[in-house]
Amino acid sequence: MNRPPGDDGVRDHFREVMAGVPTPVSVVTSLDDGRPHGTTVSAFASLSMAPPMVLVALDHRSDLLAVVRRTNRFGLNVLGSDQAALATAFARKGGSLKFTGVLWETADGVPRLLGARGFLGCAVARVVDGGDHVVLLADVRVADSGTGHPLTYYSRDFGTHVALDAVRP
Repeated sequence: MNRPPGDDGVRDHFREVMAGVPTPVSVVTSLDDGRPHGTTVSAFASLSMAPPMVLVALDHRSDLLAVVRRTNRFGLNVLGSDQAALATAFARKGGSLKFTGVLWETADGVPRLLGARGFLGCAVARVVDGGDHVVLLADVRVADSGTGHPLTYYSRDFGTHVALDAVRP
């Protein structure tokens, strides 16, 4: 068996280190012949302000990735701290069935989850292979922010950000 460089037990330690890094939780969505598709991700980040761009990582076996490759469009729905159940539902397999009972609308040609803390409508600019994932570099075409605290994932649990009391001189 061929092992990637540095795979001599590093993978388990890497997993533990990454569990200790808080990440925002979002649902990436797209439309395929009018049917909504989506999946929960914690691997996304702002990439550029000029032009506005984000990056999102999807598993290379993802059904959603196949849809995004065909359409070159996706929505990034940044979840709020009260949406952990939604994050869990979209983390499971199920295609468009994940949208059962979920309130959504079409915005910029992709599904926008109602009640999400933020929404970005994106057009894929570049696709980069990254191990067992694919990184989508995308231009942000629409941006809309909501209110409330973000949903985060840290140490294999959902939570949220709480600001520290500022200590000022």
